[in-house]
Amino acid sequence: MVDYIGIERIRQLVARRGAARFIEELTSEIEADFLRWNEFDKSVRHATHSPVGVIELMPASDGRLYAFKYVNGHPKNTAVGLLTVTAFGVLADVHTGYPLLLSELTLTTALRTAAASALAARRMARADSRVMALIGNGAQSEFQAIAFHSLLGIRELRLYDTDAGATDKLERNLARLALSDLEVVRCASSAAAVQGADIITTVTADKRNATILTPEMITGGVHVNAVGGDCPGKTELHPDILESYEAKDGREFTLKLRPGHKWSDGEPFTTEDFRYFWDDVANNPDLSPFGLPPVLKVRDKGPKFEVLSETAVRFTWEDPNPQFLP
Repeated sequence: MVDYIGIERIRQLVARRGAARFIEELTSEIEADFLRWNEFDKSVRHATHSPVGVIELMPASDGRLYAFKYVNGHPKNTAVGLLTVTAFGVLADVHTGYPLLLSELTLTTALRTAAASALAARRMARADSRVMALIGNGAQSEFQAIAFHSLLGIRELRLYDTDAGATDKLERNLARLALSDLEVVRCASSAAAVQGADIITTVTADKRNATILTPEMITGGVHVNAVGGDCPGKTELHPDILESYEAKDGREFTLKLRPGHKWSDGEPFTTEDFRYFWDDVANNPDLSPFGLPPVLKVRDKGPKFEVLSETAVRFTWEDPNPQFLP
């Protein structure tokens, strides 16, 4: 009744298609699903955090098929010879409830992450982007390199990792792949890696609040592909998008933006973007059928949202919200 795809079959499929072609086709499938966004029942992922990692369940359904993915993230696993990320998933028929497929998804997750990064960059990065900084040189970095070389025409990769051994391994793997017209440059720091980069990809693994990029490292028109800051308590970017914030009684939060921020296409980033998120995304039942994200609710009630100026917004709850700015 249930088909099964194990890791060896996944590897055979990727080898037969070639990693670059597989990622390109996967990117097309992801884009097609985004274009039918309203057809999906978009349940919030369930995450269980611990001091050493996170385990998540990710459900989705388009009314015809239902799927979920189990995935973990445990950065310290590599110290004992284990993978940082593992995953598997189930596909089921909505009409009968019957499971149709059980699949190993560890390798697929790595490919999907790279495909999603490339899809976003194709929409947002400059069309003439040819140089990419790749900060964090673990397992995912190889897939990012393949995806951006194939789909965006990246021809120079600038590598940096605090673990020199990770960069050694990535260099060897890229040499083995022999990607056409690709120059690989090993850098001594994050700051050196981003010099002259059109795209900056950060794909670090440590589960901690870190600052990989600071404002002075990012020039106008650069596309930042921040992959590693994927859960609470784990960051890669400097919080400098805010000039300051004021909190009163844990209920009222006034956020003041630093003037001059711009999107990768050169358009200003202002409180209008906050308003757009609030009115057209967070409170749009078609895009957010389950309502506001949990971090924006206290006792199941959302805040009052106000645009105070081009650089200031305010969120006010009836009761304290300790999750909003932990």
